[in-house]
Amino acid sequence: MRGIFITFEGPDGSGKSTQIKLLARHCEEVGIPVLLTREPGGTDISEDIRNLLLDPKNTDMSGVTEALLYAASRAQHVAEKIKPALEQGKIVLCDRFMDSSIAYQGYARGLGDEVRMINEFAVQGLAPDITFFLDLPPDYGRRRLEASRDPDRLELEDMSFHDKVYEAYMKLRDMYPQRYISVDATAGVEEIAEEIRRRFDEYVAGRA
Repeated sequence: MRGIFITFEGPDGSGKSTQIKLLARHCEEVGIPVLLTREPGGTDISEDIRNLLLDPKNTDMSGVTEALLYAASRAQHVAEKIKPALEQGKIVLCDRFMDSSIAYQGYARGLGDEVRMINEFAVQGLAPDITFFLDLPPDYGRRRLEASRDPDRLELEDMSFHDKVYEAYMKLRDMYPQRYISVDATAGVEEIAEEIRRRFDEYVAGRA
């Protein structure tokens, strides 16, 4: 049986990285084979592209260059890592995927539907089975980032950019109600994790 492809999406500072690791641990505890990965990144080539994309020094990068680099990183990631894992029947948990490009480059950068098209070419028909959307208003996320670590190049964008990203996610959630599972990311870490585990277990049971 083909595996299950699950993505985590949300604004910067929404806690995706923490929650995806907790869900991966849950999979391991119940004996489900799982691959935990991220975007941009996930393979050697894709991680090299990630370094270019997120380096705060690269302030002159154009929006088109940014979009194409994300798509290139994703194409390698899908071909080398995600599709083989799904063919092996694994649960694949991916921190960000194509929706991020649509939100950040297509909507917030104003590049439009071309971003979706280049990414559809990059992923060769692959789409998530479900997407956990960590719903956090941008001002909450900004405060969390300022308190936790050095921001990357995209996290350094002004609030108007992050407001547009959030608006884009709202549109995506409405466009794909069967795929998107919204989780209130203002709640506590364990409360969020419990909700994600419950919805995950329900989905897996339904597939079985």
